[in-house]
Amino acid sequence: MNVNVPLSILDLARTTLNEVTPADVIARSVRLAQTADRLGYVRVWYPEHHNMNPIASSATALLIQHIAANTHRIRVGAGGIMLPNRPPLIVAEQFGTLETLYPGRIDLGLGCAPGTDPATMWALRRDAHQADRFPENVMELHGYLSDHSCIPGVEAYPGKGTNVPLVILGSSLYGAQFAAQMGLPYSFASHLAPAMLQQAAQVYRSGFNPQGPLAPPNARPYFIAAANVIVSDDQNTADLQHHLAEDLWLQSSLGRQRLLSAEELAVARRTPQGIQALAMLECSFVGTRETVVPRLNAFAQQVQADELILVAMAYNEQQKHRTLELLAPNIQY
Repeated sequence: MNVNVPLSILDLARTTLNEVTPADVIARSVRLAQTADRLGYVRVWYPEHHNMNPIASSATALLIQHIAANTHRIRVGAGGIMLPNRPPLIVAEQFGTLETLYPGRIDLGLGCAPGTDPATMWALRRDAHQADRFPENVMELHGYLSDHSCIPGVEAYPGKGTNVPLVILGSSLYGAQFAAQMGLPYSFASHLAPAMLQQAAQVYRSGFNPQGPLAPPNARPYFIAAANVIVSDDQNTADLQHHLAEDLWLQSSLGRQRLLSAEELAVARRTPQGIQALAMLECSFVGTRETVVPRLNAFAQQVQADELILVAMAYNEQQKHRTLELLAPNIQY
């Protein structure tokens, strides 16, 4: 038995509790993408985060270029670019360049939230009102990547005519509604915000407009759901990796200023803040291949997902790769 829908990878490109360097994280991301490429996964995406010490994907377009250069077939993209942080023209030039270098392999996922704090927004020379301009910024970006710039006399070079595929990202009903109105694919961040997954999926499908202003020819709804996965050859190993991954999540959520001890992490699991943080990881599937595959199929069917994008959340790098191997689309057991 295999998972019944296409599978992709969301790599959060984050350090571990033993303080791996950014260079180590990027090298590890390359190795994971190469495994995904070899095993037949559809795409691998990287998120944009700023002023977050554990994350090595802040220069998202540069990381995408590096990954694409070190893989052969797999699509590579942003999951996603936080559009309030960047002028649409710059995004179009960057991703137009990527598409020019790696034709047919680049995705551009777009988020509508800044995803950072006010001080970092200032450092980016942006303002909080940019989030309110998300619809018009998406339209402007699409114009640069197509042959229909919204601003007379301004084009993206490279970018114009590349038609890099756009995907709207979100964890609320707003993104679902906007993607549906535009006629674009939608990806829901259920790996860390599962609460509104079911409702967002329903809103997106019921409201989808195949003649939306950004809809490609013959457009149909395309819904991608994210999930955390740890798959091992035995349940005990999977459970241990899950516990370590939860500790890493608690560290990043509650201990940003310093490294928490094992005792502090154990206590944190029982605090309201720790319980709330771990609840964000509710959409996780942990176990052996025999137990996880049926649950992923049921999950995909429940939300009518056209594709699952998986976070290989095991703490150990070898176990991340083993997860991908055991769920591999191209492997028959």
